[in-house]
Amino acid sequence: MTRSEERRMIERAIAGDRQASETFIRAHQASLFAYMLRMCGRPEVAEDIVQDAFVRALTNLHRFDFKFRFSTWLFTIAKRLYVNACQKHKPHYDSDVVGAWEGSSNLPSAPTINSEVATNAKAAIDFALETLSEEQREIIVLFHQLDWPICQIAEYMDMPEGTVKSHLHRGRQRMRTALTEHPQLRAHVEEVWS
Repeated sequence: MTRSEERRMIERAIAGDRQASETFIRAHQASLFAYMLRMCGRPEVAEDIVQDAFVRALTNLHRFDFKFRFSTWLFTIAKRLYVNACQKHKPHYDSDVVGAWEGSSNLPSAPTINSEVATNAKAAIDFALETLSEEQREIIVLFHQLDWPICQIAEYMDMPEGTVKSHLHRGRQRMRTALTEHPQLRAHVEEVWS
């Protein structure tokens, strides 16, 4: 949706057009759920956060600043809700559920790879993600899973693009180190790429 289309849709939603509100939900629900699931690793928590984020965004749509994208605003609301939820729930990653919501078609569970290899690779990725700082994990997920450009991540995270690039670079390095220094995980990763 272009910015002008988005603006018209927001204005319609503010005026009480339920169809416009439904359009926003349909347009962003899957990506927001995938993002929150990757961040918290718990489907029930991710679902609650997404639902609450939409309720808050649509209830406060009259406060939306048109200089930002709606998705950026919505993801910011969800992130704040996630931070609050973290105080109640410790992250627990379910690789199969998280992988099912992955935006990419390059999953290790491709038809040519048997399920044991796929399960091992997912476990290795989950382990590597857990070694990252909160910011690094979030940037890795936004960039690689949701295909957000650096400029949008920078706007969303309220940091310079160079800082986002640094976090992305360091996060990748840390994941690579975690995967290569752990003998069993290194073997799982090599299974996928061999």
